[in-house]
Amino acid sequence: MTAAPPSHAAALGHRLDRLPLSSFHRRLVIALAGMILFEWVETYSFAFVVPALRDQWGLSLSTVALVAGIGQLGAFAGGILGGYLADRVGRRRTMLACVTLYCAATVGCVLVQNPWQLITARTLAHFGAQGMAVVAIVVLTEFVPAAARGRLQTYKVAVGSLGIPIAAWAGYFFVPQWTWGWRLVFALGLFGVVFAWLIRRWVPESPRWLAARGDVAKADEIVRSIERQCGVVTPPDTDAGTDTAAAAAADMDAATAPPALAASGRPRLAELWTGGNRRNFLVVATMWVTGLLAYSAYNTWTPTLLSETGLDLDDTLLLSAVLATAAPLGALVSVPLIDRWDRRRTQLVLGSLAAATLIVFGLVRDTAAVVVLGCLVTLLFQMTMPFLQVYSAEVFPTRVRALGSGSANALSRVFNFGAPLLVAAIYENAGYTAVFVLLAALSATGGLVATLFGPRTTGVSLEDTTAPTRPEKRKELSAP
Repeated sequence: MTAAPPSHAAALGHRLDRLPLSSFHRRLVIALAGMILFEWVETYSFAFVVPALRDQWGLSLSTVALVAGIGQLGAFAGGILGGYLADRVGRRRTMLACVTLYCAATVGCVLVQNPWQLITARTLAHFGAQGMAVVAIVVLTEFVPAAARGRLQTYKVAVGSLGIPIAAWAGYFFVPQWTWGWRLVFALGLFGVVFAWLIRRWVPESPRWLAARGDVAKADEIVRSIERQCGVVTPPDTDAGTDTAAAAAADMDAATAPPALAASGRPRLAELWTGGNRRNFLVVATMWVTGLLAYSAYNTWTPTLLSETGLDLDDTLLLSAVLATAAPLGALVSVPLIDRWDRRRTQLVLGSLAAATLIVFGLVRDTAAVVVLGCLVTLLFQMTMPFLQVYSAEVFPTRVRALGSGSANALSRVFNFGAPLLVAAIYENAGYTAVFVLLAALSATGGLVATLFGPRTTGVSLEDTTAPTRPEKRKELSAP
């Protein structure tokens, strides 16, 4: 299928950017956020059942690290393949396929009888969950007006991050009560089926993706439907695609694309290494690798490390649940910040604050101090997550947006594969505090790299963000 004329595709994008927020956008956020919530329940539940599994199955720290690490390979594959399929066959179709796989694998997690079965089930669950998460970021980015893009992405993260305290408190209440209580914690992820149905009902295919594939008529039909739901009259000149500013930006983008790649209907990894895509890919890949490695290691290992310092199972699970409760608050605190200032610099400030707090957290042993500092670390980590998600989807053109964002995210999973083993080795050889010094260094890296080398995207249309124009020429849109 031949791509649409740049003027038509860009005009459709700018029509979406000019819409006021409406019930359509609220339903979009509810469906995606609810699915992400139970994806996070499944992802983080392992951290809160590990103490029980170590007792029941006699697992060593190295075996725990192996289970956690191999699961990251599933997420790696899900990020790349999910992103590729979303750019190749469509956002909506890929999301539904990933959700189906994730739910089936979650059933497997509930029924496993040994570590090897758990490794298989969690690898498949991570594959489906990561594919779903990558595409959900892109879908929300492509539908939401530019001036509210960060805000609605943050609402999605805030709801999704409720999965962390849900998993933590379920671990606290279920795991100590019954020998099979950890199975109930895994089973909570199955409630994602409800929101999978809402995605099927409420989330249409992305008009930007359809236009990039050449199906302008279908894209225009969907945009017109959204405009009606927003109470906006369709501009009379839409068929001609006469948004000159958007057309100029898109024309420049098309003119600078490598001919061999532009002519192909299939997204290719090679496109991430051409033109401005190369620099942007390296920036967001660094942000994902350092940010997610620090965040995941903190959430995965803190319960186990606290138990190694002498806390019993009940106290460890209670402290972990209290720390996890701060996660949704962090995303909510980001709401007034994410579209207000340059995302890159705000990310740098938040990462630096998290680094300083992690170092202090690694030095204290008093229970009250652990709770306060741990909640602050969780709060700051969660504040940075919406910035990372929305920024990684903003910097790539539509034809490789999901592939670029998903591949950068997937690279972090490769490093996360080795991270559990690295954390275990550092703890055993250098001690508890050294682990948190490492996490602090990682936390400060992403924002610094983005500030030095990444493009500005705050309040800028996706079509203008990915066009090779000078930053001062880019048009920022007012909030709807």
